Amino acid sequence: MTDSNQLALAARADHANGLALALGLAPEAWGVALSALIERTDTLYAIKEAATGRYVSANTRMEALAGRPLAGLTDDDWAPAETLGALRAADQSAMVQTVPQVSEHRIDNGEWRREFSVTRFPLAARDGGPARHLAVFWNDLTAQRQQEAQLQLALSQLETQQQAAEAQRREAQDQGLRDRATGLYQRGHFDDQLRREVDLSSREHREFAMVSVALDPLGEQVLALGAEARVRVLEALGRLLRSNTRAMDASCRLSEDRFAVLLSGVGLATAHSRMEGLRRQCATQIVMLNGHDLGFTVSMGVASFPHTAHGQDELLAASDAALAEAQRRGGNHVTLASIRFEPKG
Repeated sequence: MTDSNQLALAARADHANGLALALGLAPEAWGVALSALIERTDTLYAIKEAATGRYVSANTRMEALAGRPLAGLTDDDWAPAETLGALRAADQSAMVQTVPQVSEHRIDNGEWRREFSVTRFPLAARDGGPARHLAVFWNDLTAQRQQEAQLQLALSQLETQQQAAEAQRREAQDQGLRDRATGLYQRGHFDDQLRREVDLSSREHREFAMVSVALDPLGEQVLALGAEARVRVLEALGRLLRSNTRAMDASCRLSEDRFAVLLSGVGLATAHSRMEGLRRQCATQIVMLNGHDLGFTVSMGVASFPHTAHGQDELLAASDAALAEAQRRGGNHVTLASIRFEPKG
């Protein structure tokens, strides 16, 4: 121990002795008070020889932890092997410090596992020389840690339940906006999204595309299979429309056989290319029912804001006119709306 540490310990001893003298207390009064406090707080307490690590004294709680009387023994005689290194290192560190040292240790003897906060400090020698003994106080944290773990688990479960409830709320809200057969948004959502796209594109001077889609007349074989066949076709078309649009886009079912797609930030040429790819997917999609392949095709009309229309109603009319032209050509076709040319003033 360094000279400064010795002086600090000696100063504490002098202060304690001086206080006892000033109050007219017997020198052993501090020890009696400390022992009473230890017993009331359920603290495990022991004194060890600094040089050898042997226990000089231990209270009954400390000996209960060790499972045997500790006088004359060391940590090697009772502590699990995996904790010995940490216990020795903490003892050695405490002997060269002037303030109490606190460390945490987990004791697992194979039958139980407990966690402790251990406070250590050297006991000043009466002759003022280096401290030859170490006081060790063990406080059991097991119940506290279990309560903390239970609280953390409860908080985690509560958070999970809140997230699940929020997901259900959003799902219910989303389902209220979606068509049951296709999984696409319904007309009300489409109208709101279209208004937002027109407003955003007007303010930011950017394009977006609108596509009117119609399911071409189904073949006689499909019609002969009845309503279930039609539902299968609508489900397949809904999946294809959803998979070919991004999160910022909107695919909607407007009526029985009419659909619409809003492509945010997309120009006319890009929209046409993407819809041509979608048309080919529809034409080659395999939809089976009772061993029959329910082939279907779609017609599409593509318009863009502001190149083919300057307002919401004009855009709807332009895409519908392009769709009608695609149907006039026999269906299974993608047609572009006419680009408007403004006369120069």
